[in-house]
Parts: sequence; C-alpha cells; structure tokens
Amino acid sequence: MAGKPPNRISAAEFRGWAHKRITLLGMSGVGKTTLAAGLPRERWFHYSGDYRIGTRYLSEAINDGLKKQAMRVPALAELLRTDSIYIHHNITVDNLAPMSDFLGMLGKPEAGGLSVGEFKRRQALHLRAEINAMYDVREFIHKAEDIYAYRHFLNDAGGSLCELDDEALFEQLAEDTLIVYLRAPDEMVEALLARAQSHPKPLYYQPQFLDHSLADFLAERGLDSAAQIDPPEFVRWVFPRLVAHRLPRYQRIADRWGVSIDARQLARVEGEEDFIELICAALQAAPRSRAGERR
Repeated sequence: MAGKPPNRISAAEFRGWAHKRITLLGMSGVGKTTLAAGLPRERWFHYSGDYRIGTRYLSEAINDGLKKQAMRVPALAELLRTDSIYIHHNITVDNLAPMSDFLGMLGKPEAGGLSVGEFKRRQALHLRAEINAMYDVREFIHKAEDIYAYRHFLNDAGGSLCELDDEALFEQLAEDTLIVYLRAPDEMVEALLARAQSHPKPLYYQPQFLDHSLADFLAERGLDSAAQIDPPEFVRWVFPRLVAHRLPRYQRIADRWGVSIDARQLARVEGEEDFIELICAALQAAPRSRAGERR
C-alpha cells in the first residue's frame, strides 16, 4: 500500500495488500450479501451495515415497536406490565424482517400504514443509524484484526448508503477500504423492479424525494391525504423512481472514491481468488488520475 488510500492503488498493489479491506456498494438484491457469504469465513470479517443498524442503533426502537403491538393484545399487555414476558427482536445478517417492520409503510392505519409524521420519524432514526454504522467501520476494521485476527475485512453496506449526503463519511470509507460498486445491468434492474412489484418492502427515502413522490402519487391517484393510501401500492409505485434516483448516486460515489464492477460478473465468482481477480480487473480498467496520501 505504501501510504496510498485504497481507491488509488493499482491492481498489483491490491493483490499484494496483506489485509484487504473492501466496502461493497450497490442496490439491495444485487448480490452483496451473497458474495460476502461465499468468502472464506476464517479469513474474511463480514461487517453487515444493516445488521449493525438493527442490533445497535435501532434495537431499542424496534423492541419498543414490538411491545406497542403486543400491548394491543389484552393477555399480552398484562404480562408485559408485570414483566412476566420478555419481547426482543431476533435480527440476524440473513433476517432483517424486524427492522423492515419497524420502518413500515405509509398509508391507511387500518391496513397497517403509518402516518406521514410517524413514518418520517422512523426514517430519520434510520438515517442517523446508518451514518453511525458506517462510521463504525473504522473501529471494526481494528477489532477484526486486533481482537479476532481476521486477515481481511468486508463492509457489506446497505442499499441506501448512496442516500447519505456525508462527504466526510465517504472520505473515511475511501481512506480505510476500497469501495467497490456492484453495478446492476438493465436486465438485473428490471428483475429487481419486478420483485418490488410482487413483494414490496419498506425502504428508506430522502425527505425531499419522499415529499415530491408523495405529492405526485396523491395527485395522480386523486387522494386527499396519505391516510387514504394502500401501503404496498405506494411502495410499488415509488420503487422505479427510487431506483432512478439512486443509480446515478451509486455511480458518482464509485467514480470519485472507488471502482465499478458489472454485477453479472459475480456469477463467475466461485471463491476468494475469483473475487480478488475481479477487483484487480476493475482497478486496471479504472482511471487513476489523482494522487494522494493516506492520513
């Protein structure tokens, strides 16, 4: 490395990097977590941004939401009041359902929808949590090497990382890790759009994007308020907009701080060596016009 930040190293330097540190960037569903799970667990520390958010920064809020739901059931309410039962989420890297349930969807309260005010409150909590979780990467790089003796580190970032308008955060990630953007080709984007139509799920939206999209949706549907919205219908409608909003953001991050890889190439990755060679090819193809030194 010789003092160079990861985004400015050559393919040869990356191949010789004794402790490889990578941040995976890209849309949810593009294959980040699957790729992480396929690397040797004895050598790669898998840091899941979403897992850190759910278990560290949103844990109490998620549990409070579960308790609030349980309090609507008289038998459970009495048991909770007397500390006779214990309610806690069971978030894992592979199961983030409690966090998705907490984020919720806008819409009719009788259909499980949230009011605009409550929805935005939860969105703001998620935003702060994601920023904190990404700033924690530096600390966990140290822990992974110093405490657990892992050789390499992989930061599996959430799909909404591109929504964080925090230049200092991206500078830190670029100082500590090589940011690798898994770029979804058109056919993969279409598949993700189709999946969102059949299985809509809660998502994070930037406030300005949400306000504009909500106003357009209400006008298009002839509705007076968000309380009239069918929750999954809004998610289905807004998801293509969200993808169009995020794709150029991902690319700008990669162009400035990292490298891009066509996500279709992941199909050829059968292990650690294939992954490393794929990144080396991306580094060879990427322009290296800037010079700089690690802090």
